[in-house]
Amino acid sequence: MHYLNISFTHKNSTLEIREKLSYPNDEDMHGCLARLNSAASINESILISTCNRMEVFCSCSDVADATNHIFTMLHKRSGISIEELEGRADIYDDSSAIHHLFSVASSLDSMVVGETQIAGQLKDAFRFSLDHGYCGKKIARAIKAAFKCAAKVRNATDISAKPVSIASVAVAQLKSVLQDMSGKKALVIGVGEMSQITAKHLISGGAEVYIMNRTKHKADALACELGAKSLPLESLARAINEFEILFTATSSYEPIITDAIIEPCDFDRYWFDLALPRDIKYATGERINLYVIDDLKSIVSQNMGEREESAKAAHAIIGRAVVEFFEWLNTLDIEPVIKEIYKKAYQDADAEAKRVLEKGFIPKEYEEQVHKMAQQVLKRFLHDMTARMRSELRGSDLDRVTGAMQFLVQQKNETYLNKETKK
Repeated sequence: MHYLNISFTHKNSTLEIREKLSYPNDEDMHGCLARLNSAASINESILISTCNRMEVFCSCSDVADATNHIFTMLHKRSGISIEELEGRADIYDDSSAIHHLFSVASSLDSMVVGETQIAGQLKDAFRFSLDHGYCGKKIARAIKAAFKCAAKVRNATDISAKPVSIASVAVAQLKSVLQDMSGKKALVIGVGEMSQITAKHLISGGAEVYIMNRTKHKADALACELGAKSLPLESLARAINEFEILFTATSSYEPIITDAIIEPCDFDRYWFDLALPRDIKYATGERINLYVIDDLKSIVSQNMGEREESAKAAHAIIGRAVVEFFEWLNTLDIEPVIKEIYKKAYQDADAEAKRVLEKGFIPKEYEEQVHKMAQQVLKRFLHDMTARMRSELRGSDLDRVTGAMQFLVQQKNETYLNKETKK
């Protein structure tokens, strides 16, 4: 069994590429995961699709075959050549795949290092896949260990001491341009986590915030919770030409704001498109200052500098966690062998106890004590041996020992069965 991760992020792919590779809704996610698991070499998979990344993480029997299947599937969906996909993607397998997963969960691979959203996005991706039968215990083990590692990083460093996110960085960019947001009207389209964080930062900056969403009652609920106001989606065409500030982060597969509804205005507008695929598509002009996710990198670079020492400490924690994870996986491989050893030993102990009782070497009234003594002797004999197998054997040594023990147990079982058959 192998772990495989194929990753497209802000580090190796443009916004246009990530847009073509995105899976913005549940229906798309279902289709992708079903096609992933249709490969003979892939047995479990999850899909992480956010504004800054599209990653496939899977458990597979053949890394090369699984990799080819994934690139072929992504090529058919996006229209991007397999050669370009292979050239852009970061490909991780086994220990490097686990190391990357732990880094993602700990927010070290995010555009904004230390941001708090990725943990929730990863958890949602895993839960979606698990609930619909696309993954099981193999990926569950890795995800559980990833969150355990992320908790260690948070507790041992101050990388998340001042939580940040793409949304907070976007609002910071707006503040750097406007200087003062007090009393300005801001429209936030969408009610997801990105929109919620954006609205909170805008309100704390003094803006008058309006929430808009395809589902009106959700917009009303968020507006009520935040002390904002709501608008129906039907008023979008009018609102975008009245509001000075606009943030949008929907899961729409097509742009919701286009040239068809944009009108000239006598004031400057500041629009932030935090969606992937993007929500805004328009020709230049009309006094619109448009910012997309990749335009925020200057503030992000400053964020990385401030958290550099914490990031170094976090990487050390992740490195140790990866080693511990594979050591733990090794114990899972050996446990069935140890269980079988005890099972066969107890069978022999019971057979010998039965023999001495039948021969009359020990009185029948001591039958229970004889069985207990025989089992206890074997348990005492095997304890130190199996404890050492669990704690000290690693890698190829463990493989050799478990292979030998499996052979011996199998041979012993065949001998036992032959004897029983002859009787």
